[in-house]
Amino acid sequence: MADLDTREWLLTNGLGSFASGTVSDVRTRTYHGWLFAATNPPSGRTLLLSHLEASLEVSGKVVALGTNFWGNGKIEPIGYQLLHSFDVNPVPKWIWGEDTWQLSRQLVMPYGLEESREWRAKEQGSRRELKSTLSFAPPPLHPSARFCHRILIQYRYDGTDIGILRLRLLIGDRDFHHQQAASPGLQFSQMLGEQQVCLQAIISGHFGTPWHLRWTQGEYQPDAVWYWNYELPEETQRGLGDREDLYSPGYLTVALRPGDAVTLEARIGFPDPQQNILTSETFAAAVKADQERLCQIFGWNQGGTEELVAPSEDKGQWETRGTLWGLEAIGASDKEDKENNQCPIPNPQSLIWQQLLKASDRFIVYRASITGPTVIAGYHWFNDWGRDTLIALPGLTLVPQRFDLAKGLLQTFGRYCRQGLIPNAFPDADGEPFYNSIDAALWWIESLGLYLEATQDWQFLAEQFPVVQQIHKAFIGGTRFNIQVDATDGLVGWDASGVALTWMDAVVGGQPITPRRGKPVEINALWYSTLCWMSQWAEQLSKLKLGDPVRLTKQAQRYAQQAQQVTVSLQKFWNPQLNYFYDSIEPDDRRNSQIRPNAVLALSLYHCGFGQQQGCAILDLATKHLLTPYGLRSLDPSDPEYIGKYMGNLEERDRAYHQGSVWCWLIGPFIRAWQRFYPKQPLPFNWQPLLAHLLSDGCLGSISEIFDGDAPHAPKGAVAQAWSVAEVIRHMK
Repeated sequence: MADLDTREWLLTNGLGSFASGTVSDVRTRTYHGWLFAATNPPSGRTLLLSHLEASLEVSGKVVALGTNFWGNGKIEPIGYQLLHSFDVNPVPKWIWGEDTWQLSRQLVMPYGLEESREWRAKEQGSRRELKSTLSFAPPPLHPSARFCHRILIQYRYDGTDIGILRLRLLIGDRDFHHQQAASPGLQFSQMLGEQQVCLQAIISGHFGTPWHLRWTQGEYQPDAVWYWNYELPEETQRGLGDREDLYSPGYLTVALRPGDAVTLEARIGFPDPQQNILTSETFAAAVKADQERLCQIFGWNQGGTEELVAPSEDKGQWETRGTLWGLEAIGASDKEDKENNQCPIPNPQSLIWQQLLKASDRFIVYRASITGPTVIAGYHWFNDWGRDTLIALPGLTLVPQRFDLAKGLLQTFGRYCRQGLIPNAFPDADGEPFYNSIDAALWWIESLGLYLEATQDWQFLAEQFPVVQQIHKAFIGGTRFNIQVDATDGLVGWDASGVALTWMDAVVGGQPITPRRGKPVEINALWYSTLCWMSQWAEQLSKLKLGDPVRLTKQAQRYAQQAQQVTVSLQKFWNPQLNYFYDSIEPDDRRNSQIRPNAVLALSLYHCGFGQQQGCAILDLATKHLLTPYGLRSLDPSDPEYIGKYMGNLEERDRAYHQGSVWCWLIGPFIRAWQRFYPKQPLPFNWQPLLAHLLSDGCLGSISEIFDGDAPHAPKGAVAQAWSVAEVIRHMK
């Protein structure tokens, strides 16, 4: 590694806490650190442990293993030059070394919902309760379950002589969106115990979040000092605050013989005498527990699996080497594997599949304020969002058959339906959710329909049908933001200034960049699908006698009549000059003729109100102007408003967000539309660039939110995005 490798890694704990950094171990973002604890899951994310600055003394020579950017332009120390390798599977692992020594470091963030010792002992013979908890299945978590935010770090040394490892703590107490600055009003207390130190910030007389660090061996020396003026170059490029000060309360010195290891744990809260003793085996046990949890959720067998390596330039096939789960792959035949009760060596596609599922699990979190499951839209900076959750739901839950999780998510959002709208976001504490979207309610119905198709859970439909009817009634009669069905044509429109209610929701200076007021095309495609679902469901409930059969039959007929009216009115979106859909019909009846992916989205829903000829024409034009190796552009490059690169300060980036940037999640709707209208034609999309991105670019093992509209389509935005991963899952199996 002759150069700084700033590709990223990510660990999460199912509560919103995370750890993240780069391959070369240099911090480039405000969001890089080893313990961002979600103090109010999944919110309140607070940086506590930034990192440990390591140096190693061997035979009288001291080498610094860290790497830092500084505000004066320097890079020092330059430990990355001693970095031999990095691996992300099963957990991030670095190996530094010279001729006579080698030092490795691994990090693991254990799952954050854990039962008490008594509950674990009582239920040791029952796997069902554990699986229910791990997958966020109803009923709620057992009362003895507790939140646990922690990270484990392990260093292992090999060499010809004894090595002296010094680990200096770099810490903070700040919101994950902002940098920390040294000031007289910010102090840190530390209380030293046996092989542990308890730390807590004191901010202008108020106590911060307490946490503690413990270790298996070594001598801790208090040595308080501030490290000033770290530079964060990714934030510089984004036009945001890019300087940070970190506090060091002291350092740990560990003498390591060849083969020795030291394990450390950083955990939120004060030390608990009842917590498990930290040993050299704790780290391996945590890795194994996480593997078992994933295997249990996704139905994997714990057998030999290999690590996937991107193809070299002269090879067109994926290569495999090493192991994915840290277990050596064996060369037995399928027959021998079955006889030995071991899973066979998977082919590359199955390895990609496991990586995608592992990535998907990082977005599933527990929200304390609603005591239920939700989905983080993306890392590092997003919270949970209703629209994103519902669009991602089929890929995150239905394809991997996490049906209890899907049901829990639908219940959660359905429970908060107000005036026919589904929340687009939840507050961090008690309070009214945010209802600033026109489509979240329609996506909720679409996702409910896909869940029912997969499970035939008609009792759940009966429970949720009143919510469905509430949404329908509100859209017909009118609700917030002047959302209402036009009585003359049956189409849904909205009219409110200063807001953006569709997924193209960037607002700068109080003005939406893509306002789309009036009747957006994909909203009305969703409305048509909603009416079809409702007619189908009312008829089904009538047959099953899950309600008044006579009344339900009449409702089914009424919904079908409304759907028929909408089918006719959808033709208002057809632009015969372009052979494409108008993107929206404005309140004054003007048509927006920009070529955007919303037309493709309108073709991709379970119920489609457009014919074969129009569908093929839409896909032909979208393939020519919008399709890229990473998804669909948000605007045709020939449009005067097109912006090909997502860069600059916040305002510049927001202006480019939906004006040309490639959105990976839109590859899913494109594929579904293609399969509907060109069922016998090969898909005009090569998966290899996107899968190479998953495995060896951006955030290793995940998929970015967006990419530049212009080639080479550099990844931008959030480094790991839920609906990007989810839509790939829907079409990769």
